[in-house]
Amino acid sequence: MKNIAKIILTSVLLLSVGTTVVSADVAKGQKLYLKKLKGACGMNGAKMAAKHSQAEWEDVKSNLADEIKNICPKVKDGALKEKYLEHYFDFFYEYANDSGNVPSC
Repeated sequence: MKNIAKIILTSVLLLSVGTTVVSADVAKGQKLYLKKLKGACGMNGAKMAAKHSQAEWEDVKSNLADEIKNICPKVKDGALKEKYLEHYFDFFYEYANDSGNVPSC
């Protein structure tokens, strides 16, 4: 019986850690913006996120890379890797012009 409990506990822990790793992160999006996009965009993260409302960011989520290129034409494709986009989106959404939040970058 103790072995079954250990197996269940281990499974729950692995699933919770796996879920955390896969989810996007506002703080990671902010760090990525500072490192990968700020120079090419020529504006801080607050100004970039304020380009749209939260609803507008949701509307462009499926074409986020194209929208970033539209706002920041100097951005290189390497900064728009698929693995970065979900983090950028969370950052932009969190600090959109109608969110009431202001990032520290």
